[in-house]
Amino acid sequence: MSGKGADPLSTKPAEEDRYRAPALDKGLDILELLSGIEGGLTQAEIAKALGRSPNEFYRMLDRLMRRGYVTKTDGDRYALTLKMFGLAQLHAPTRRLASFATPRMRELATRTQQANQLVVFDRGAAVVVAQQEAPGYWGISIRVGSHIDLFDTGSGHVLLAFATQETREMMVAETTPPGAPPRAMPAELADRLEQVRRDGFERMDSLQTVGVVNLSAPILGADGHAIAALTVPYLPQVDAEGTPGVDEVLADLRDAARVLSGFTGWNAATGPQG
Repeated sequence: MSGKGADPLSTKPAEEDRYRAPALDKGLDILELLSGIEGGLTQAEIAKALGRSPNEFYRMLDRLMRRGYVTKTDGDRYALTLKMFGLAQLHAPTRRLASFATPRMRELATRTQQANQLVVFDRGAAVVVAQQEAPGYWGISIRVGSHIDLFDTGSGHVLLAFATQETREMMVAETTPPGAPPRAMPAELADRLEQVRRDGFERMDSLQTVGVVNLSAPILGADGHAIAALTVPYLPQVDAEGTPGVDEVLADLRDAARVLSGFTGWNAATGPQG
C-alpha cells in the first residue's frame, strides 16, 4: 500500500528488488561468504550456507575461477584468491598510502643519498607504486608500475615474510602463469623468510644488478601483516665522502617504515617488526 500516510521506508524492499540481477547476486553471495572462511568450502557447503541447491552454484563457481576470484584448494574446496585484494591495493587505498609515504620517502632519500621505492603485492607480482630518486648524480631508479618477482627481490621477500601462511600460499600460487604447472616456493626461500621475519627486514645482494644491496622493511597494517614494502636499492658511492654506509641507511629505512606503519594503525608495542 502506498497511501499518503504510508511510511516511505515500507516501499524500499520492493524498489530494491525491481532491478535485481539474480546471477550477480549469486556471485556476490559466494564472494561474501568465502571472504569470512579460512580454508574454503565445498560446493555443497556453500549451497547449504546460502540455503540453495548445490547445482545452482556450479556454473557460477566455474566463472569465478576462470576470472581469477576463486581457486580450488584441497581438491574440492573453494577459496578466495587475492585478486580482489590486488584490485583494492591499486585503487584508492594504494593512492592514499603513496600520498602518505611520499614525504617520508623524500626525507629518506635525502638522509641516505639513495633512491627508494614503495612496493605492494598485486596478482602474482610485487608492483612499484611510488618511487623516490636519489638526490645526487647516481642511484638505482625503478619505474612506477614495474612488476618484480616475489622470489628473488628484497621487496618480494618482505611481502611474503610478513604474511600469514595461508596468504603466503595464495601469493605463491598466483605467481604461476596461466596454463603452467603450479609454482612452488623453494625450501631455502622458506627458511630465508623466517629469518626476515625474525630480523624485521631483508638485506640481500641484488640478484639483478651487480654491486647493489637490497634493503627492505615492511609497512605493517593494524593486524601486523605487510601491506607494502619500503625498499632501498643501496648503491655504494666510492667518490662521495660522508655519505651514509649501508648499516646507517638500513636504520633510517626501518625508522621510515615504522613511521608509515603507524599511519595504518599498527601498534609498535605489539607488532612483529624487530
